[in-house]
Amino acid sequence: MDAATSHSSGASPALSKGPNPLSSKATAILSTSYADSEFREALALLDEKQINNQPRVRRQVRLDLQKEMIECNGEIINDFGRVADQLRRVRHTLNQLNETYDEMRGPIATSHTQTAPVLQDAALLIQQREDVATKQQLLAAFCGHFLFTNDEIATLTSSAEPVNEDFFAALARAKKISSDCEALLGFENQNLGLEIMEQTSKNLNLAFQKLYKWVQKEFKTLNLENPQLNVSIRRAIRVLSERPSLFQGCLDYFADARHRILSDAFHTALTGTSSTGQHDNTVKPIEMAAHDPLRYVGDMLAWVHSATVGEREALETLFMADVDEIAKGLQTGRATELWQLIDNTEDSDIQAFDGLKALNELVDRDVSAVARILRQRVEQVIQSNEDTILSYKLANLLGFYRFTFAKLLGDASGLLELLTGLETEALRQFRSLVRDHIARLQGDFQQTPSDLGPPEFLLNALEQLKTIMQTYETSMTGSTDRESDFQPILAESFEPFIAGCESMARGAGSLQGAIFIVNCLMAAKSSLQPFDFTRKRVRLLEERVGEESKTLLASQYQFLRHASGLEEMISALENLTADAQGVQKLRLLEPMQPDALRRASLALDDFLPSALIDAADQVQHVQDPNLAREVTEKAAVRFCQDFEHIEEMLLAADSLSGVDASSAADGIVESQSLRALFPRTTGEIQVLLS
Repeated sequence: MDAATSHSSGASPALSKGPNPLSSKATAILSTSYADSEFREALALLDEKQINNQPRVRRQVRLDLQKEMIECNGEIINDFGRVADQLRRVRHTLNQLNETYDEMRGPIATSHTQTAPVLQDAALLIQQREDVATKQQLLAAFCGHFLFTNDEIATLTSSAEPVNEDFFAALARAKKISSDCEALLGFENQNLGLEIMEQTSKNLNLAFQKLYKWVQKEFKTLNLENPQLNVSIRRAIRVLSERPSLFQGCLDYFADARHRILSDAFHTALTGTSSTGQHDNTVKPIEMAAHDPLRYVGDMLAWVHSATVGEREALETLFMADVDEIAKGLQTGRATELWQLIDNTEDSDIQAFDGLKALNELVDRDVSAVARILRQRVEQVIQSNEDTILSYKLANLLGFYRFTFAKLLGDASGLLELLTGLETEALRQFRSLVRDHIARLQGDFQQTPSDLGPPEFLLNALEQLKTIMQTYETSMTGSTDRESDFQPILAESFEPFIAGCESMARGAGSLQGAIFIVNCLMAAKSSLQPFDFTRKRVRLLEERVGEESKTLLASQYQFLRHASGLEEMISALENLTADAQGVQKLRLLEPMQPDALRRASLALDDFLPSALIDAADQVQHVQDPNLAREVTEKAAVRFCQDFEHIEEMLLAADSLSGVDASSAADGIVESQSLRALFPRTTGEIQVLLS
């Protein structure tokens, strides 16, 4: 660069006008792109040489580079010479290998020709070995799926092996094998499938028999009071449902076992001693604790109800938890058991399994022995009882438990039938006692009491009936029409006594009979009225009282007519009217003659001061004062109406005669005024009789 600088500085002005080599070179260098790979490599090479920027070095750099290039080319030529030597040795080796190969090829071809049959046999044997291995795998898989091991057979059939999870697993596998054997029957040769099915069916039958016996054994020691019932038993029952005959046998065995246990427990509860004679000090015997027949029967029924509820709850846990699986198992079992198929063909109306109905039937069978003991004890109480009220209370108590057990066990249970029969027998005893009582009272039905009040037998009957109605009112019955339901009781314990009172009333006089029967009817009404199931009978009693009240009214009315002395006058004038023709007939009547009118007026004056008292005395034995007053008032009203008619006729007669009461009284006219002879007015009568 210094030389270039000095050279450029020493250049003549004339030369500067021409092209400058230095600037051209600089321009060329600067125009060279650094992206050129060759340029970059040249620069990198110069940098590696660490060339100093000195004139001498710059002059020698080209020569040095060319020298290095020549040296490198020489080394390359030397290397290629060595490679050529090695290639010649490789060619020599290959030639030797070819010669050796040619020498070995002949014996190998001969050996191959000699060993070819052996290799073919070996290949065939290998293929056969593979086929045998495949068959062994198939056989192992077949045996593993369709055949039992000795341990599994022992688990299924041996009574020495327990019924546990392994048993149920083996049983499930046996059922699957039996189902899968149907596929084997689809082959042309069915012998294998038939043999396996036969052996599997045999093992299944033995397994179900083992399970059946195991369940029976467990039932002997099963504690239903334990809330944690054995899960294995529930599972065993569910599995046994696939054999309906064995399932039913288990239910029968269970029912027999439970019915003995409950029977012994009931006997212990009654007497404090078990059926084997062992005394239980923890039990308070019902026979010792119950001091009256009703309490005795009630305690027995309460015990039976409690035992039935407990039995039902336990059996619900035992059977109803898996009722759907049991129903499915029974349906499957009916399709597989031969005798079930025969039954189904004979009876096409086979109903599906009803879990609730089966539960109720099983509970009913469990308590059947208890029911027999209960029937004997209750029948003894009913037959030995001579109390009418107690008989009805017993019948009502039995009816309550009949209604309760109907909701608990359904309408088809034997226990419900038993209670229905006992209730009927208690009601029969009740009716018999009532009829015997009525027969003993026949002598009392002859004469009415002196005070015309209800007789003693009626009061006693009403008192008993009241107790009966109170008992019925607090009872629970399934009847929706309580009035109709109670009607037979009224017919037995009420109607005969009312009929007896009516018979007694007919034997008395009209007034006495009416008063007597009214008193009896009112007493009966007061006894029946508080109860809603006797309303119809109360209405009939009210109608009957109304009829008898008419008799009392007629009697009081006749008394007023007769005691007032106006009987003949009222009878004579009742068909006459206040016209000329009626007045003309009036003057011809004997009661309307002057002397008769004077006597009637005097008699009326004597009667009126004590008329109401005398009339009240007529009905003083009526025990309902309101009724007595009402009857008397109505009779007085009718009497006043009759007197008003008399007054009207007298005034009409005087008016037609041309006289009045005041002038006749002063003696102005010759003819007498009828009104003057009979001066009482209707207003006066109404005041005195009000």
